[in-house]
Amino acid sequence: MIIREIEESDLAAVLTIYGHHVESGFGSFEERAPSAAEMARRVAQVRALGLPWLVAEAEGEVVGYAYASAFRPRPGYRFTAEDSVYVEPHAMGRGAGRALLKAVIVRCEAMGLRQMLAVIGDSGNEASIGLHRSLGFELVGIARGVGFKHGRWVDVVWMQRALADGDRQPPAGAGLRLGEP
Repeated sequence: MIIREIEESDLAAVLTIYGHHVESGFGSFEERAPSAAEMARRVAQVRALGLPWLVAEAEGEVVGYAYASAFRPRPGYRFTAEDSVYVEPHAMGRGAGRALLKAVIVRCEAMGLRQMLAVIGDSGNEASIGLHRSLGFELVGIARGVGFKHGRWVDVVWMQRALADGDRQPPAGAGLRLGEP
């Protein structure tokens, strides 16, 4: 398996993977998959902040993707990122999600970021919760029934992982360029 930066030619595969999760799962609270133009805008927005958007490729096929995004737009959050991980159904349980998330963590630490949050749709999503726990994320809370999708109320699970020195030392560098100047 190869973990690499997304390329324009990967967009169709990313849309297919995400579309599956939008239409059949709770990992995203979107109810309709975005257009190719919208997904390209999202990728560009992440990359404009210098954050990673990675794909996992196995036997020439993109089988998953992960990225970090700004946690919140205000400057005070400039050292915190939120991760997202999506894997093709037939590739689940084969290590793509773990390899992707691990690579996102490493890149965010190298940028000087200090915290990473996972906002996981559905408290029953044991695969995502277990993946995050295996990479050092800890449960920080559950918001009960804050989403409604596929005819039922859905929880949001919040998990957090310190990056590098976390909050033990003042940050070095400027962090992400967010919000007000």
